[in-house]
Amino acid sequence: MQLTVFTDYAALSDQAAREMIRTLEQKPDAVICMASGSSPKGCCERFVQLATSSGIDLSQFFFIGLDEWVGLTPGMPGSCSHDFFTRLFDPLSIPASQYHLFDPVAADMQAECEKMDTIIREKGGIDLMIVGIGLNGHIGFNEPGTPFTLLSHVIDLDATTIAVGQEKYFTTPVELKQGITLGLGHLMHTRKVLLLANGTGKASVIKEAAEGPVTSALPASIMQQHPDGYIWLDKEAAAMLSE
Repeated sequence: MQLTVFTDYAALSDQAAREMIRTLEQKPDAVICMASGSSPKGCCERFVQLATSSGIDLSQFFFIGLDEWVGLTPGMPGSCSHDFFTRLFDPLSIPASQYHLFDPVAADMQAECEKMDTIIREKGGIDLMIVGIGLNGHIGFNEPGTPFTLLSHVIDLDATTIAVGQEKYFTTPVELKQGITLGLGHLMHTRKVLLLANGTGKASVIKEAAEGPVTSALPASIMQQHPDGYIWLDKEAAAMLSE
């Protein structure tokens, strides 16, 4: 794991977007997985700008959505899929053949997990994964206590995740009980992983994840064990680090 502190969120987002561009320049059919939410938002916006201005070939890459709220109508404002459509797919005219997202209303959620795992395996694995970190240390919906070895799975959401989700992403009350997510086993098998965090609200959990023990009680601490893992922060998120 390597840790880098950027001057601000804009610089952090620019570098993450440029990493996406570099990945596609080196491997046009790369598989890229990304979280939705607030931390990757700037990266998505900057990637659209760079991809548009550079004219890079986007016809071969494949996109994987990291997670989704179970039970929400696909595309509902506040959902992960809504973020991806508004931030990436629609602005760049990415066809449905080039991405796969979890279906949060599938009749058989275990089959939905197996479908995602099969697609990732058939694509040859994930080349680049870009994630955020929750206030409780989760990555995706891998909540505290989630085994590091799991692949795609459905999980009961932590109270912190529910509270933050309702406050940040939804303008009307929604029932949030479960999430469906790629597992930390996927993260460890991904060739390169970027964890992005910004703002003072993430400073405490970043210190634990980067400098504390590696434990399933704080899922993001697994980044310390990834051979090509990077934690990229703005100055505010890095404020509590010892170095």
